[in-house]
Amino acid sequence: MSQQHDHAYLHEHGIAHSHGHVHENQKAVLNRLARAIGHLEKVKRMVEEGTDCSEVLVQLAAVRSALDNTGKVILKDHIHHCMVDAVAAGDQAAIEDLCQAIDKFMK
Repeated sequence: MSQQHDHAYLHEHGIAHSHGHVHENQKAVLNRLARAIGHLEKVKRMVEEGTDCSEVLVQLAAVRSALDNTGKVILKDHIHHCMVDAVAAGDQAAIEDLCQAIDKFMK
């Protein structure tokens, strides 16, 4: 059974699974996450040190932006790889999963 059909089969039968592959942007995503973690650690230190609230909010905005941009990279990668395969296989469940993930990501 091909990977495309495996994906559809797992969805049809309600079997949870994770993608067992590496996308071309994995290193970029990991680098972006490391930067976001660094920003968040800085925010924590700022709060511990009693830094002015407005400065803390600016750093929180940087964390949010870093996470949003990381999400965009993941979403584009998912569309270019996983969704192309899912559409070709007629995997409606994968499309619905993506729609639900976008809804949660955009909240």
